[in-house]
Amino acid sequence: MSKNHFITRIAPNLVKAKSETSTRFWQDIDPSSKLHTVKPLLDLITSSSPYLTTLLHNHEGFVSELLTRAPEDVLANLCSGLGEIINAETRTIAMAYLRQAKQQLALLVALCDVGEVWSLNEVTTALTQFADAATEAALSYLWKRDNASPLKGYVVLAMGKMGAFELNYSSDIDVIVLYDAEHSSLDKIFVPETYFVKLTRNLAIMLQDITEDGYVFRVDLRLRPDPRATQVAIDIEAAANYYENYGQNWERAAMIKARPCAGDIELGQEFLDRLKPYIWRKYLDYAAIADVQSMKRQIHAVKGHGEIAIFGHNLKLGRGGIREIEFFAQTQQLIAGGRNPKLRCIKTLDALDMLAEEKWITLKTASELKSAYQFLRMLEHRAQMRNDQQTHETPKDPTEFETYAKFSGFENGDALAKQLQATLQTVQNHYAALFESAEDLSSSQGSLVFTGGEDDPATLATLERLGFSQSSEISATIRGWHFGRYRATKTARARELLTELMPLILETLAKTGEADKAFFAFDKFLESLPAGIQLLAMIKANRKILDLIAQILGYAPRLAEKISSQPRILEAVTAPDFFDPLPAKNILAAELNALIANTASIEEAMDITRVFAREKNFRVGVRILSETISAEAAGRGFSEVADCVLAKLLDVIKNDLVARHGHLKGGTCVVLGLGKLGGHEMTAASDLDIMLIYDHPESSETSDGKSPLSPGQYYSKLTQKLV
Repeated sequence: MSKNHFITRIAPNLVKAKSETSTRFWQDIDPSSKLHTVKPLLDLITSSSPYLTTLLHNHEGFVSELLTRAPEDVLANLCSGLGEIINAETRTIAMAYLRQAKQQLALLVALCDVGEVWSLNEVTTALTQFADAATEAALSYLWKRDNASPLKGYVVLAMGKMGAFELNYSSDIDVIVLYDAEHSSLDKIFVPETYFVKLTRNLAIMLQDITEDGYVFRVDLRLRPDPRATQVAIDIEAAANYYENYGQNWERAAMIKARPCAGDIELGQEFLDRLKPYIWRKYLDYAAIADVQSMKRQIHAVKGHGEIAIFGHNLKLGRGGIREIEFFAQTQQLIAGGRNPKLRCIKTLDALDMLAEEKWITLKTASELKSAYQFLRMLEHRAQMRNDQQTHETPKDPTEFETYAKFSGFENGDALAKQLQATLQTVQNHYAALFESAEDLSSSQGSLVFTGGEDDPATLATLERLGFSQSSEISATIRGWHFGRYRATKTARARELLTELMPLILETLAKTGEADKAFFAFDKFLESLPAGIQLLAMIKANRKILDLIAQILGYAPRLAEKISSQPRILEAVTAPDFFDPLPAKNILAAELNALIANTASIEEAMDITRVFAREKNFRVGVRILSETISAEAAGRGFSEVADCVLAKLLDVIKNDLVARHGHLKGGTCVVLGLGKLGGHEMTAASDLDIMLIYDHPESSETSDGKSPLSPGQYYSKLTQKLV
């Protein structure tokens, strides 16, 4: 890298270019100021960015000095100077110093970026190095106020773009904070669990609170395990256990870029080394590969050459955008990186190069995606430089788009629009080709992405188009399913099936007419399941079952309780004869007789009979719900199930009674069905109204077993057992 000073490294076209002059800016600048030596560059900036114009006024001396120095040296001084805040008298002073330094960094990076002094890699690396230094400085300041010993046992992991040294101009910083209470150097007067959470919150405040000097970086802590259920700082052993047992494939993708950036670096590296087998699996089964692929298929990828909007287009999340390029690389890294360490690159551009070198993609594909990535990131930076906003959208207003185009180095808006259209279409074509033969995991209404710790805007819009009004709460609930909060979603296979079925589940629930009510009923149903694989596998094999579940949840809560406790009864719905006429009583009796024929005890017979009754009554209930039988037929169906159960259990109990107390010679009994049972008019909620009548010869005073009973005792015991 050249160490020549700034002026000698500006792109020639920006030294001679004629841009709109900002009279208001130059009227306050001393004619002898060095700023005049780069007037075309500053004209371009001041005519395009109110934010940078203000910073140029506030830091004229800094910019003048920058022009005659190597920008790398200026960056190094900015980063090293942050360490001075450790001796600040108050937090307010420390925060002001950090924010003033960030303003100078913003100027340095903008001038080097717009002036083409630095490449995209140098720009994003500079932003990230400063973020590392600011995080470390703020943490050191907070730690020193409370502790005499050097910090140990607490680490900040940089994630996402920060982890990969790819921060954008107005980026949030995504971090995960871990602590090891047992081996920390925390003063003994503090409770580790409480202190480290408070320390993390104060760290976020120092970096992101907006003061008269602005902010340093917005801090996002939501990439940690199950952010709605965990504290902002997590015990390191608990975090390791989570990832090793419940970690999702999107979290594996996130961990590709993870690195310790502040605090106990050694502790952070030990943690990441422990997770290598989780992140980089040597062998992936087909289900896991499908789940990795599903991360990209959840995004609505329109195949072909449909129109892509240019004005107001989201350069990050929109079609053909930055995230599609990142997913293109990461999903293939996850599948192949376990067996090929060369693919474990943290930078997107490096990953594309290595995927091409290892023959996973063509050199042409890598080249086109790299060019697109660099172009889109440049446009993203220009959009953010205008007002220091975390935006990823091009201007919607044509006049603003024209200014934006010139700021981005184009002659006019048409020239930018033409290249942007071609770039987005190129990315979209490569992205869609990855899964052109696979079933989409998005909805026909748009993307359905439930990864990460925050709502995906496109997904919220899709949910609302489907008919859900509480889109944010629904999105968060689904992420909770994927975090394994319920027994039904504890296993990796259950979560993989859930990912695959999610569009179908949401679209089916939305069709009930009360989308939100149906969704939260399904959530309650899922929470009550003892396990999820069986049910989800059934839905995958026969998707009509989901229609049935939606109907049941919406209209038959008693049936919903039954399938929650025993989801296997849904299997009956898949039988070819399910919607045939209900079986006659003699067929039911024969089936129950066969089931109980070889039972060893009365308890086993009773268990089998309970399952039999639930399944047969469930069938009748579903037939009512689907309006495929009349009320009269349903009443007879429920009643005949009860008849068969009573008859069979009476035989079982008689045999048990004989074994214990012998026969009552000449004795006989009958069960009478009364009320709705007697009239074959039972409902799903009916009790059994029965009467047992017995008779015996006067000569039969007791039964003939080892423990003889009188007739009254004998039939009373039989009746009690039957009930």
